[in-house]
Amino acid sequence: METTFGELIRQARLKKGFSQKELAEEIGIDFTSLSRMESNMAHYTPKESTIRALAVNLSLDSEELIFLAGRIPQKDSELLKLHYKTMATLFRLLREDSQLVERLCQTICSK
Repeated sequence: METTFGELIRQARLKKGFSQKELAEEIGIDFTSLSRMESNMAHYTPKESTIRALAVNLSLDSEELIFLAGRIPQKDSELLKLHYKTMATLFRLLREDSQLVERLCQTICSK
């Protein structure tokens, strides 16, 4: 079972020794919002700026947190809007061709 957004935040917060109130104050949100996020009970996706602040304060990868939260980063959102007609084809090709995914990953990781 994969770690959820909330579980990852809670584990990192405890490891860093923050209380929910301390961390919430540090990133500028109400501690009840942080509590809901950690419990995966928030009925909204946190703002990208909040997720990035969590990542910085907890020494976590911001892109992983953004992904786990289900939010598309702002810069990627613009890219998707520009190429919305071809994205479905790209995703279909990636699902259907595991070798294509491997080649892309190797190319990306070698840079």
